[in-house]
Amino acid sequence: MRLGRADYTEMPWANGKGRTVELWREDGPQGLRFRLSMASVVEDGDFSLFPGIDRVLTVLSGPGFGLVGDGIDLRCDLLVPAAFPGDVALRAVDVTAPVEDFNVMTARDLPAPEVRVVQAGQYVPPQGGRLFVFDLASQGLEISEAPVTASGPSLLVLTRF
Repeated sequence: MRLGRADYTEMPWANGKGRTVELWREDGPQGLRFRLSMASVVEDGDFSLFPGIDRVLTVLSGPGFGLVGDGIDLRCDLLVPAAFPGDVALRAVDVTAPVEDFNVMTARDLPAPEVRVVQAGQYVPPQGGRLFVFDLASQGLEISEAPVTASGPSLLVLTRF
């Protein structure tokens, strides 16, 4: 399945202080199970809380920023996936220019996805899992249970559920 910008949904952040573009979402009886989204971070501020959710954030453009709170001091740099719990009060700091990011949110009881930046080539999903390939140039998303060929630099999300 291939999705593009016309297939995505824009919505307000859970904390109401910004907007996100939701690319893919799966819900279960208790709510959010898995989500891929993009957002802009334009100033220092609190991140939304997502109880029971683990997150992986990858800066797609801009200088990056810090993420701090409750014993966490994390640097979010360009094209380096950064994992953190979604139910800890965190604050973006040192935002010096607008940053576009890609978020992977996964219910904590699911196997953690693997998130990495890759170049052009063929990629194979894990056994029993799926492959999500986000093309950095076109911002198109391909979802497959079979091998996928990336045409250029992409963000790869491998799930085992």
